[in-house]
Amino acid sequence: MLSHQHLRVGYIPYLNCVPFFHYLDRDAFRGKIIPGVPSALNQMLQQGDIDVSPSSSFEYALNSSDYLLLPGHSISSSGPVKSVLLFSPCPLDQLRDRRIAITGDSATSINLLRVLLLEYVGLSAVEDFVPEGAVECLIAEGQPALLIGDRAMQQAENLPSGMQCFDLGALWNDWTSLPFVFALWILRRDSAHKMPEAISALLAQLDRSMRQAFSDLPRLATQSGVTGDRADKLVNYWQTIDYGLTAQHLKGLSLFIELCQKHQLLKTSPQIEFFRPE
Repeated sequence: MLSHQHLRVGYIPYLNCVPFFHYLDRDAFRGKIIPGVPSALNQMLQQGDIDVSPSSSFEYALNSSDYLLLPGHSISSSGPVKSVLLFSPCPLDQLRDRRIAITGDSATSINLLRVLLLEYVGLSAVEDFVPEGAVECLIAEGQPALLIGDRAMQQAENLPSGMQCFDLGALWNDWTSLPFVFALWILRRDSAHKMPEAISALLAQLDRSMRQAFSDLPRLATQSGVTGDRADKLVNYWQTIDYGLTAQHLKGLSLFIELCQKHQLLKTSPQIEFFRPE
């Protein structure tokens, strides 16, 4: 059986992942941490280049037969998420026949945008595209665009004149009264079979890391190199994110999957299965 020093863990280098990872290396974690944007980590999970990662909930839905979920943890919102934002020069119902620029970094956020515009707003079709240049340049020109992660928060602080900002987490919660699950801790089934002890150890370490992080978020911000007003904003951001994974989260996830199937964004009906620690 492989030692947990061989465990390859994907890491999204966004501020929302800091509480998961900041204290891991101080808690006897001896695996390898591999960074990547959500779409890159999805591909690495598919190909078996990493064993486990906080990754797109849409990726789990696409390939659930290859995966299990770690219980208890997610990156979700029960209202505004502050880092998945649609920038638009017009109200949402006026986006008919407007192409929406996206980064391609996240399958979940892109499909959430499609579902919201089709179901919640009532558009008959949604056209999005990945531009050759930076999405921020198109926003500056007054074109509608989706940004996620740290880039979304930075753009929101520098909103061009005439542009509106719509938080997809808030739109989902206003519509459904359910949490939205952006990312899950996804584990390859073959990795769970090969090294269950390593996965169990990681799960316990994640539990401890999150408890330590949330016991003193201002200290975590300082240790992350953020000070002053920016530290206060970062603490507020971490407190905004919902890191749990309860029955309500799974209800929200199931509704999202159902709507993706309705609009032919998903072809299969995934089974939600969890890793059971030893």
